[in-house]
Amino acid sequence: MKLTRRQKLTQTAFLTISRFTRGMTMGVRALVVDDSERVLLVRHTYVNGWYFPGGAIDPGEHAFDAVGRELTEEAGIALSGPPRLLSVFQNAHASARDHVVLFHCPDWIQKHTPNVPNREIAEIGFFPMDDLPKDMSPGTMRRIEEWRNNEVATPVW
Repeated sequence: MKLTRRQKLTQTAFLTISRFTRGMTMGVRALVVDDSERVLLVRHTYVNGWYFPGGAIDPGEHAFDAVGRELTEEAGIALSGPPRLLSVFQNAHASARDHVVLFHCPDWIQKHTPNVPNREIAEIGFFPMDDLPKDMSPGTMRRIEEWRNNEVATPVW
């Protein structure tokens, strides 16, 4: 799926500003699977494709807190147990200094269903592992395959 002109400009502006205003950047992503073995994915308004819910770790925030906050903001999900750290990845697509912390979040409850589309999230869905969206981000697809096959994660998102 191609980015719209507005999405390209927004992404370019964000990445350019980030290079000058941030040192190393770090974000979180949440691997959430329901009782039917479906994985939770979101589609953002500012970039094409489906991704795990997640986002930037705020200044002074711990990654474990950030993943809980992002799940609540993006999917209306509250953690009912601690997230489990899966791995830390370099995300060279964003910048040479960007990293993604991936958590498996096995214990959660759906607090509410967010109104979508909204400013950040275009769609939310749980997808069967054998019927994932065609336009899923390559990094998200790799992480799902590694998790499903109990493989050691590659270091690059």
